[in-house]
This record gives sequence, C-alpha cells and structure tokens, in this order.
Amino acid sequence: MSNKPSIPKGTRDFSPIEMARRNYIFDTIKNVYKKYGFQQIETPAMENLSTLIGTGGDESDKLIFKILNSGDYLKKADKENLIAQNSSLTTKSIAEKALRYDLTVPFARYVVQNQNDITFPFRRFQIQPVWRADRPQKGRYREFYQCDADIIGSDSLLSEVDLIKIIDDVFTELFQGKLNYTVSINNRKILQGIVESVGESNNFEAIVVAIDKYDKIGSEGVKKEIEFLGIESENIEKLELLLLSKDLIVLGNELNPTNDIKRNQEILEGLSEYLELSINGKKGIEELEFVFEKLEQLGIKTANVKLDLTLARGLGYYTGTIIEVKIDNFPSITGGGRYDDLTGKFGLKDVSGVGISFGADRIYDVLLDNNLYPEFKGDSTQVLFINFGETEQDYCLPLLFQLREANINSEIYPSAAKMKKQMTFANNKGIKYVVLVGSDEMESGKLTVKDMETGEQENLTIEELINMIK
Repeated sequence: MSNKPSIPKGTRDFSPIEMARRNYIFDTIKNVYKKYGFQQIETPAMENLSTLIGTGGDESDKLIFKILNSGDYLKKADKENLIAQNSSLTTKSIAEKALRYDLTVPFARYVVQNQNDITFPFRRFQIQPVWRADRPQKGRYREFYQCDADIIGSDSLLSEVDLIKIIDDVFTELFQGKLNYTVSINNRKILQGIVESVGESNNFEAIVVAIDKYDKIGSEGVKKEIEFLGIESENIEKLELLLLSKDLIVLGNELNPTNDIKRNQEILEGLSEYLELSINGKKGIEELEFVFEKLEQLGIKTANVKLDLTLARGLGYYTGTIIEVKIDNFPSITGGGRYDDLTGKFGLKDVSGVGISFGADRIYDVLLDNNLYPEFKGDSTQVLFINFGETEQDYCLPLLFQLREANINSEIYPSAAKMKKQMTFANNKGIKYVVLVGSDEMESGKLTVKDMETGEQENLTIEELINMIK
C-alpha cells in the first residue's frame, strides 16, 4: 500500500480560487509600484551560500535552507568537522548554494553585477518566493512570497516618504477602509544613540535582537534577555525607561493630526535632549522629524502611522529608518528600512538604499479572515458549450474561438457525455453561461444561452452573447 503524498510543513498548495485571490494581491501591489516609477526584475531562487551568509546577522543565517552539492557531496566534506559533528563548519564543505531568505540581499548582488547598466537612483520591484527554516505557525510559513520595492543609489529621505505612501495606497485599496492597520516607524540611529547613552555600544546588535522580540515576549522577556548579556541593572533601567514604556504616538486620519504631530515632536525633542552627546542619535531624530513633517504635508488616507521606539527589526543590514505594518493579533504584514552599505559586501561601497516588502501570504490570510476579497467572476470559465455530438461540436468550435478572440474565457465540454454530467460540470466550476446548440440552433443561427445563476434562457446570436458578457 503506497503512502499518502504530502507536502513539507510550512508550505501550501493553492487552488484556482486561491490563485485568483493571490493574483489580486500581486496585481494591486504591482500597479501601485508602477505608479511610483518602479521597474520589475527577477533573480534566481538559489544564490551562492557565500552571498547570503553574514548579510542579515546571526539570526538570519540560522534561517537559511542550504542546498547539498551535486553528486557525492560527502566525498569533499571536511572529514575532521564531520567526525566532530560540527554542523556549521561541515556545511561549508558540502553546500555551496542556498535558497534565498529574502529578496533584498539578492537585489544588492544584482545591483553590483549590473551597476554599469543601471540608471541610479534605481527603483526596482520584485515579486517572488523566499524560503526560511522557521517554525511554521499561523501567518508564518517556510515558503512565502515577498513583494519588494527598493530605491537604491540615493540617501534622500523622500524615498522613505514615497514608501510609506505606497503602503498607504496599497492597503487603502486592499482593505477598502474596513480594517485598521498601523505603520510603525523608528530609526536605527536612535536605537544606537540610546544604547550609546547607557554605555553599551559593544552590545548594540545583541540588544537590538532582544528589543525586536518585544511583541512576542513583552517587556519582562526583553529585560531577561538583556540581563543575560551581563548588562548592569542600572543600564537596564535606563533602557527600560526609554524603550519599553511603549509611549507610542499615532498620526492617522482617525485621530487629530495636529495634536498627534505635536506629541511626536515632543517625544523627539525630549529624546534630542537626552541624546545630545550622540551624533547617531541626533541624526536619527532629524531623519524622523523630516519624514513625519512630509507625511503631515501630504496626508495619509487610511493608515495609522506611529513612532515606535521598540521597533528594531532583526535584520542586521538596516542602518536608518525602519518600518513595519501590523494588524492586531497578527504578525507583521509589511516591513522594511534603510540600509547604507549592503552592496559593500560585494565590492560596491557606500551605496545607500531603502526598501519595503509586502508579505503576500500574510496579507492573503488577513483578507480571507476579514472577508475582503471581491468576487472573481472573470478568472474562471465564463461560457461553456454543451457537446451534443460531432456535428454540433464542429459547428460550435468556430464560435468558441470567436468568444476567446473577444477575451471571454470559454471552453467546450470535450465529449458528448450525458447532459446532467455536463451541467454538473458547469455548476461545479461556477460557469455562469451554458450554450446549447442543436439542429434548431444551427438552422436559425441563434444560440440557446442559459444563465446558470438565474436559470433563465434566451436565444442570442454570437455577437449578442459577446456584447451581453462584455
């Protein structure tokens, strides 16, 4: 007895209706990206392992799916490390390639390789799957799509403003004003300034990794992780005062924009005093002030935009503005930020970029859970010709292709099966119109067209049928 087939944990199959919904998300995002002047590229699913390792920090390195070398991969394995069961060092000798864990690092590699053919600043978007060796759970998959947009080759903060406005445009369309969402903003330089101010610069990355877990483990959990680093209690108290109090300010259309901006400025001014000796901290505050000022001028349609000093984002390549979009009781659905030297690893120094990534799979679940998908009437067969036999079939074939030339999704049942079977087929596929052609119809040139939703029938020419559907 054969085993029942299955798919790996953290992956999914998608039915025709699920694909229609996914394409709705992709098309919405793609149309907004194009409106803002972005151009589409694609990169391979797998990269050289050396390209990916060390770019996103230790936490990201742990999430990389490695690909075993072709052939007898153990023949070239490092025998000493293999015997010692040192998996990390052994991996280097048996796996030269890996599946990408995001689209940003491959994009940086692409920019370096194609720098002579790119017009900078380069606005690129990319919609492709990525893979992470994460623990599967609701809203978290091992294979999922990212919909990235990046602006590289400019350090202008107008890029950040554009990206936040893109987020607002996309979710205004997808959520139709029926779902509240929050765009959280912070700046890595502010985090650097805060950590510097308490004398813990050497522990910056480790502290950021701990802070990034705030939404999962809360302030007490973050404190325990920071304590584990051996940081003095006095410095932990200072960090708690500045970061873990969650004094969050919201700028959005549902609240009073003037008061919210004023409060944002008060927090940033207070931080400025506290971080007056930190060049990094003061620079981060200036950058956020600029972004909030421009967003106030341009206006926000449906997003609630807030300053969140606990927002850290775990990827190690972020250096400036960081962005995350969340809905209550759901993981992040969009994230991104500024990176100043991601291309430096590949030999192209000091090229600044900033980008965002929409998590299509999580957005899919959010729309489904909240019944926000439109009805996809044109994504499946719209017209089915019933097959009564060879003579009728030959008569219908030219008409079938006439409908297809008019961009109407059409098909003919492939054999002269019983009428009940063909009508059941139409019902199961959700086909709206069934065309019946017998001797009378062939003689008159009029088709009997049945509306499967209402049960009504009428006699139409092929031209009348096309006009009715279109």
